[in-house]
Amino acid sequence: MFDCIIIGTGPAGLSAALNLKKYNKDFVWFGTKRLSDKVIKAEMITNYPGLPNVSGPDLFKAFDASREAAGLEITEKTVTNVMKNGNTFMVLADNDIYEAKSLILCIGVMNAKLLEGEDRLLGRGLSYCATCDGQFYRDKKIAVITNDAKYEHEVEYLADLAAEVIYLPTFKDSVISRENVTFNSGVPAALEGESKVEKLVLKNGEVLEVDGVFALRNAIVPTKLFPQLEVDGGHVVVDRGCRTNLEGCFAAGDCTGLPYQYTKAVGEGNVAALNCITWLAEQKLKENV
Repeated sequence: MFDCIIIGTGPAGLSAALNLKKYNKDFVWFGTKRLSDKVIKAEMITNYPGLPNVSGPDLFKAFDASREAAGLEITEKTVTNVMKNGNTFMVLADNDIYEAKSLILCIGVMNAKLLEGEDRLLGRGLSYCATCDGQFYRDKKIAVITNDAKYEHEVEYLADLAAEVIYLPTFKDSVISRENVTFNSGVPAALEGESKVEKLVLKNGEVLEVDGVFALRNAIVPTKLFPQLEVDGGHVVVDRGCRTNLEGCFAAGDCTGLPYQYTKAVGEGNVAALNCITWLAEQKLKENV
């Protein structure tokens, strides 16, 4: 049982992790060792205190140096589901379950719109996790949508299982080279099917008949990740202490709404972590009464 689980390695997640480490909390931190693609790809940041006119790559180096100096380890597993189990939180990541007393969500925002039919067919032929559900598509025909090269090992995994994979990456320079993988440059628009996914429709009108679709994205809509969360306009609702509607659950960064600023994310990560630490101390006192 961990004291806390942090989901997300952007500026908010890093800030939260640094504070939990400082207070010797036992936690697991999920995300990518690249920390934040948004930061890395930024041309120039002009409003970060102490780092005037810093490039995205240089800001990443500064962030990563802080992470390394603090001895922070990142668990590079894809989180696909969060559940509240009584007074604890259970997180599903690559088919492994982690449990903690508290939770800090720094999950960013998903810029891509959901596919038409995604809400209805999630779990019925649409999956967000290759290792969780890939086994159900052995010797079948599937489509895989990705927005980051970091998921290509999961595409390889699916190619080992499926008879045919139609691959729709939104980035260039894919390294996938498999006989049963066919590339498609179309833009996914909708999922069709009655009780399960039967077709993936592209914006150009092309219709792909498939047995299943895997959408491997950098971000998941908060309500898909954690249905019990209160959201407003796609953002997690928090108070000034970064507390969500669920006791012991905090959120910080872009996922809590505008402005989408690095400085705001770092500040909220700090606030979320400190209030989480206070909350953990209060729970310990209650247990000892």
